[in-house]
Amino acid sequence: MDKSQFEKGHEVPVSHQDAPGKQHHMKGPDPIDDQLPTADGGSQPYKAAGKLAGKKALITGGDSGIGRSIAILYALEGAESTIVYTPDEETDARKTEGLVNEKGGKIHLVQADLRSHKECKRVVDKAVETMGRINILALNHGTQMMKDSISEISEYVSPPQSQPARTHHLTRARDQWTNTFATNIHPFFFLSKYALPGMSPGDTIITCASVNPYIGRPDLLDYTSSKGAIVAFTRALANQQLEHGIRVNCVCPGPIWTPLIPATMNDEAQKQFTSPMGRPGQPVEVATCFVFLAGPDSSFISGQSLHPNGGVQVGS
Repeated sequence: MDKSQFEKGHEVPVSHQDAPGKQHHMKGPDPIDDQLPTADGGSQPYKAAGKLAGKKALITGGDSGIGRSIAILYALEGAESTIVYTPDEETDARKTEGLVNEKGGKIHLVQADLRSHKECKRVVDKAVETMGRINILALNHGTQMMKDSISEISEYVSPPQSQPARTHHLTRARDQWTNTFATNIHPFFFLSKYALPGMSPGDTIITCASVNPYIGRPDLLDYTSSKGAIVAFTRALANQQLEHGIRVNCVCPGPIWTPLIPATMNDEAQKQFTSPMGRPGQPVEVATCFVFLAGPDSSFISGQSLHPNGGVQVGS
């Protein structure tokens, strides 16, 4: 008998697809969006309690994986959300929209390339225009690419003066180091910068980092570095915003079964994709952290990191 996705010993089905990954192309059972584990390895529905009633949330990477689960749980808790996704994630974004609507929630979709600070500004403006305000800024998106050696990671080299300016973006597109930081951390700064002037005491910013900066994963050097930057950014911004009554916290997931895994990991890495609990985590097990940090139960918490990682021991 196949093991459930919450049962010890469950393995992810090895598959491959183009980055950043699409949930509707994943093999095997879908990542779990709104069910939580039971003691026997089964699952039960998430039980909402209206903790986010009336709140307005902006969620990046909300089309699939962890972001989809955040959008669904926020809807169950009474929040209205705007999710941000890239053009090639339209199918997944529409699926998320449908799932939220099925739960009786309200959701809006914005397509954007968040590597552009102008796009970050447009996204914030659109969310405020649509929802009236932003109470919760959930910064969840990211990218990664496995490389075993630092010598394999491409870096940006300025094009020669003779190269037409219109081709510069092609050079940058091949630059893994710069693209990772432009995707994973730069938008966190710009979205926070543009959203904060309209936020009020009691509102929250929640960033998504990773277990990797705590364990120093060698085959994800640029990704690990960018996620470490997110932890530092969260701590500094939290201290900066204390006087304004706005809390800023971080979630650092361990191995979670999302579209990013088959899109960026080789066969061996996927076979070893597990945790001390004997299985990879499901997106919903991270999304619950986003609910906690967005709601009143975490009112005395700021500048901290939560670690839903299946038992990996890390320093603070």
